Amino acid sequence: MSEQTSKPVAVIDPEKAALNKRLETAFWGLFLITLGCQWLLPKGTLPNGLSSIVVGVLLLGLNAARYFNGLRMSGFTTFLGILALVGGIVEMFFKMDLDGAILLIVLGAYLILKPWFDKQGLFGKAEQT
Repeated sequence: MSEQTSKPVAVIDPEKAALNKRLETAFWGLFLITLGCQWLLPKGTLPNGLSSIVVGVLLLGLNAARYFNGLRMSGFTTFLGILALVGGIVEMFFKMDLDGAILLIVLGAYLILKPWFDKQGLFGKAEQT
């Protein structure tokens, strides 16, 4: 006898999908306002790395809002948020541009920790139950 194992079917909750859409729209609004403000300022006004830090905080804030509202976080935007935040801090305080090195370190750490993330069920499609 052969047993067939079927993959669990992803169920999409319309309320969660709507909430996730509102959160993403708010993020994009804040991101575009930040970008526009940065372009309005004369070059060299903002410290190096500040833009990356702000983008990282926005991305991590989006995922924190998802988490506290019972939605799954996005592994991709969490990864980008950590990368932007760490890269911006390094650029601002240590005057080094290490985006490539930080990318590899964070990617490696993510791959090592991915089984734990999967077990916890923290990441995935936000609108899925």
